[in-house]
Amino acid sequence: MKKTLFSRLKKIKILISDVDGVLTDGGAYYSDEGIELKKFSIRDGMGIVLLQKAGYKVAIVTTEKTKIVERRAERIKVTDLYQGVINKVEAIEDLLKKYSLTWEEAAFIGDDINDVPVLKRVGFAACPADATLLNKKTAHYITKTKGGRGCVREVCDLLLSLEWHGSSITELWLRK
Repeated sequence: MKKTLFSRLKKIKILISDVDGVLTDGGAYYSDEGIELKKFSIRDGMGIVLLQKAGYKVAIVTTEKTKIVERRAERIKVTDLYQGVINKVEAIEDLLKKYSLTWEEAAFIGDDINDVPVLKRVGFAACPADATLLNKKTAHYITKTKGGRGCVREVCDLLLSLEWHGSSITELWLRK
């Protein structure tokens, strides 16, 4: 791991994620009855749970507002869910104040232009492999995996690798 990446990661205390294109593949499925469905990566969920067990805060900040995202956040025990957010910088400032954290202590993963202002401010900015070109130019780290296919897990694993290795990661999972 490069020294500059390592020094950024060491300061992180909270991971904040966008939804569409990050926790999902950016697609939406609609039935004839008008039911909307989204696919989430189970590996991303496991990474988020492990990160929380390791003591990190995790939040979701998204422009959309759906019960689907609410259910997913409940399932992975993310209590800091901000939906219907147009100005993500303002929402994240409130979140950071809530936990007495600085921008430098925050990591964010986002895939599209509405995430760029946040990517420019956080201590560790990441985007999925299939993010927009502007996001890729702004991020400190571009995941090897695409949105909805484990990109959040990849960032969680980077953070976890600072302290947890091999069989100790299993011990982390078994923590109550």
